[in-house]
Amino acid sequence: MTFHRFTALTVALVFSGCAQYTRIVEKRPRMLPPPSGSAVLALLEQKINKGLREGPRRPLAACGEYLAALEEATRQLQRSPDDKIVRRDYNFALGRLFTLIRDAQLDPWTQPLVVGRYTLTTPPVPKSRPEWNPALYEFIPADQLDIRGTYMTERNTKEGLGAPLVALRRQTRRDARQQFVMDRPYYGVTAVARFEGREGRRCIISFNDPLSTEETRLGAHSFPLAADFSAPLAVMLADADPKKLEVGRLFRPEKHAETARIARLQPYDPRKTVVLCVHGLADSPATWTPLLNALRNDADIRRHYQFWFYSYPSGYPYPYSAAIMRQELDAIKAKFPLHKPMVLIGHSMGGIISRLMITDSDDRIWLALFGKPPAQTSLSPRTRKLLTESLIFRHRPEVGRVIFIAAPHRGSNLAAISVGRLASFLVKAPQELIKIGEEMRHAITLDTASLQLDRIPNSVDTLAPNNRFVKAINTIPITPGIPYNTIVGDRGRDDTPKSSDGVVPYWSSHLDGAESESIVPSNHSAHQNQQAIGEVERILTRHARLGLKVSRSE
Repeated sequence: MTFHRFTALTVALVFSGCAQYTRIVEKRPRMLPPPSGSAVLALLEQKINKGLREGPRRPLAACGEYLAALEEATRQLQRSPDDKIVRRDYNFALGRLFTLIRDAQLDPWTQPLVVGRYTLTTPPVPKSRPEWNPALYEFIPADQLDIRGTYMTERNTKEGLGAPLVALRRQTRRDARQQFVMDRPYYGVTAVARFEGREGRRCIISFNDPLSTEETRLGAHSFPLAADFSAPLAVMLADADPKKLEVGRLFRPEKHAETARIARLQPYDPRKTVVLCVHGLADSPATWTPLLNALRNDADIRRHYQFWFYSYPSGYPYPYSAAIMRQELDAIKAKFPLHKPMVLIGHSMGGIISRLMITDSDDRIWLALFGKPPAQTSLSPRTRKLLTESLIFRHRPEVGRVIFIAAPHRGSNLAAISVGRLASFLVKAPQELIKIGEEMRHAITLDTASLQLDRIPNSVDTLAPNNRFVKAINTIPITPGIPYNTIVGDRGRDDTPKSSDGVVPYWSSHLDGAESESIVPSNHSAHQNQQAIGEVERILTRHARLGLKVSRSE
């Protein structure tokens, strides 16, 4: 949610009427009948249907039927690897096996499970990757999830071998912040069953990452790895209740201070470029769901990129949010040294936060606000440190490109008019920033002439065109050598340069020197517009190709 939707909230209180970002209903997939005349497929169908009937009453017997069906399907795929019907039945039987494991609370992960003549188990967990232990997760077959919602209008899947699953960690991770992951990770994996040992009685279930692996082997043949890229995003979104977080972090940012962090959505891979997405005002990482859902459907994007997010309480003044982001990047650098420069994608206020990551301010902003250097400014050590981190900064060397989407570089008039002032009034400033504001009043004259402020500006204030920080930062050029692209909405009116996305006018979002500028028929939520998403895909694809050329030339 960005500024225009927030002002609608303050004026009309329509927030409770917003449509659901995503809605999930569990269903029981039905077995499709085999083509007539196929004795092998009829046998597979018989075993699977028997497992479906036995499941509720005799789970171990049902488990044995599914394993028998999987073993038979494996034999048939070795004879006819291109048989898509057999592959479909293999996937269906494996999915139902996981449904049974979940419903009957079976546990083949902590120790092998003996089922009739079969032993069901999994490969040893690598000592270097304890988080890969399947006993830590609950697995939901993706094919039994019906997904709807405003952020989930497309279901992106990939045909192949294996049962796509959503892995939900059973307990929150105590080391989540240190490892830069979500407290309770949700991830998409694809299970593959292989039989080995005497008479194939040992069934080993392996879990594959479809974001890092495109193929899998079964016996002597390679197969495309099946995947569902939408299901894990949908489950995560449905469970997180992001709307509540978005409103709370705007109105009461101090209460949600611990949510300011960078988090990765997949295991760190030094071979892939990090794409770090930064959301806007009154928003959360949930806002990137349509874009991420679409980009993960592109094999080239999966091959070259990994997606992370910076999340923060959007009631903070954005220079302060940028200072926290720099601290997070320092911590990331120590934990996961990046081998390739990252790409930032910033929407709305996230765009102007990202702009500060590719800017060398020196002390110019400080002097514009205080009129004298830090050493000569009468401030406490704590206040001086925080303001120095927010106002004096250098560009981040780990950033190799920025994509700005509907970013108000020169502010938005909505922040300065009466409805914006009302919105600003409703944001409760953190106590620490209130104390800093009291000190600053004795050191400088705030924007009292233009905005009648008697406090440190909050996020809405720092979006006003006449805000001192906004004026000062626009006198400083972006650091040379870092490419950037802009995407701007015009609501389909085709009236650029007089255009606006309804919140940010073109004159504010336009940047001279951009490698490309794309005008899309969108309102302020341009990052969710299909044409804009296609432009991001184009930029990332080209960026990857340029990187490959540089690597090869080196």
